[in-house]
Amino acid sequence: MRSTISRLQVIHSLVFSTGPSLWLGMSIVTVQLGQCGNQIGFEVFDALFRDSHCSQGLCSKRENEAYQASCKERFFREEENGVPVARAVLVDMEPKVINQTLSRAARSGRWTYGQHACFCQRQGSGNNWAYGYSVHGPKHEESIMNLIQKEVEKCDSLSGFFIIMSMAGGTGSGLGAFVTQKLQDQYPSSLKMNQIIWPYGTGEVILQNYNSILTLSHLYRSSDALLIHENDAVHKICARRMNIKQISFRDLNQVLAHQLGSVFQPTYSEDGSFHYRRNPLGDLMEHLVPHPEFKMLSVRNIPQMSENSLAYSTFTWAGLLKHLRQMLISSAKMEEGIDWQVQPPSSGLPPLGKMSAHKDPHFNTSIANLVILRGKDVQSANVEGFKDPALYTSWLEPLHAFSTWKTQRAFGKYEKSAALVSNSQLLVKPLDVIVGKAWNMFASKAYVHQYTKFGIEEEDFLDSFTLLEQVVASYGNL
Repeated sequence: MRSTISRLQVIHSLVFSTGPSLWLGMSIVTVQLGQCGNQIGFEVFDALFRDSHCSQGLCSKRENEAYQASCKERFFREEENGVPVARAVLVDMEPKVINQTLSRAARSGRWTYGQHACFCQRQGSGNNWAYGYSVHGPKHEESIMNLIQKEVEKCDSLSGFFIIMSMAGGTGSGLGAFVTQKLQDQYPSSLKMNQIIWPYGTGEVILQNYNSILTLSHLYRSSDALLIHENDAVHKICARRMNIKQISFRDLNQVLAHQLGSVFQPTYSEDGSFHYRRNPLGDLMEHLVPHPEFKMLSVRNIPQMSENSLAYSTFTWAGLLKHLRQMLISSAKMEEGIDWQVQPPSSGLPPLGKMSAHKDPHFNTSIANLVILRGKDVQSANVEGFKDPALYTSWLEPLHAFSTWKTQRAFGKYEKSAALVSNSQLLVKPLDVIVGKAWNMFASKAYVHQYTKFGIEEEDFLDSFTLLEQVVASYGNL
C-alpha cells in the first residue's frame, strides 16, 4: 500500500498547486461481469444519475451544478445524441442479460451505455468457477481487455477500476477473478476495487462454496479492496426496512445501488475549500486499507426505508450517528438487530462492579472507518463517538483510523443520511463459515473433478484454503 499512498500524495499536491481548473476530478471505469454484475451495474448508474439530477433546495444552484459535474466526470462521459454515456464495460458469456441491460438504459432516456462497450458469447460457465477462469478468460482475454482499454483512453484522468461481480456463480466469479488479475498486470499503478455479492447462506448453487473461496483468494492477490455485500443482509433490509412483500433481484439491486451511491457520490475535500474531492477510489483506499492483509470492506446506510415511511419520519444527526455507531460495534447490518448491550471494552481503569475490562466476544473491532454524511446542517454533526480508541485495533491511532466526509447536498429523498464504510471484523464469521463448508466438501473430494477437468488442481484449492484461513486469523486477532 505504500506505493498507493505516495501516488495519492503526488496527486493531491498537484491538485492543490494547480487551482480550481483541475477540480472536476478523476474518472472510474466500471466493469460489469456476469448476470449479477450487469444487473447491479445498471441500477448503480441509474441511481447515481437520478440523484445528481434531482432538484435540491438545501444547496445553491452553483453548488448543485458542481455536484452534477463531479458525478458526471467520475461515472459518465461525452454525450451521444445529447445523452450521457456510462464509463462502463459489460461482459457476460450469455447475451440475454446484457441485451436487457442495454435496452433498459436506452429506454430510460436519461443515460446510456456505449455502443461498443459490451462483450458476450453464446455459452455460459455452468456455475463453474474453473470454466470462467480457465476457459472463457484466456479465450476472450484480448477482446475484453481491448474494450477496457478503449474506455480507459476516453478518461482524461483515471482514478481506477470498479469491478462488479458475484462470487457464487461461474462467469462473474471465475471470469471476474481472471479479468481483475489482467487489470493488475496491465494497469499496475491504477486502483482496483471489486464489489462482490456474497451468496445466500442457503444458496441454490451446489458449487457456490468452492466458487466463493477460489474467487476471494484470487482477488486477495490482485485487488486493492473488496467491497462486500451479503445477499442475506440486503434481503432483510428489503423485507424489514423497505416493507417489500415479494422481494425480487431488482429490489435487492436497488438497495445495493443506493448504498453504493451514498459512498461514491461527491463529497467535499478536507482542505476547507468546499471543492469536491477529486479521487474517490484513491481516497477510499488511503483511508480504509492501511495494510494489504486487511482489504474486506462493508457498507451500512442509515436511514434506509420505503418512501411511504419517509414521509412521516424526521431525523437528527445525533440520533443517526448514535445508531450507526452501535450498528458498527454490534455487527448489525441494519437498524433492526442492533444489540445495545455490546459496548467497547473499558480501558485503563480497573473494572467497577459488573463492568469488564475484557472485550465482549460480540464486539466488532475495526481497522478503519469512514463516515459519509449528506444533508441539512451537516456541519453540526458530531462524530466524536467514532474516535474512541477502544473501537480500533491497537496498532492504529483513531487519528489515522477514522475519517469523515461531508456535503450539505442531500442524497436522494433523504434530508439527512449517513453511510459507514468499515474495514472491520464484520465479515470474519461469514468467511469462516464458507471456508468450513468448502473444506468439508473438499475433504470428501466432492465435485473436485468438475474443476480439475478445466485445469484447476487440488493444489489450487489448498492454496485458497491457506490464504483465506490466514485472513480469518488476521482479522480474528485484531
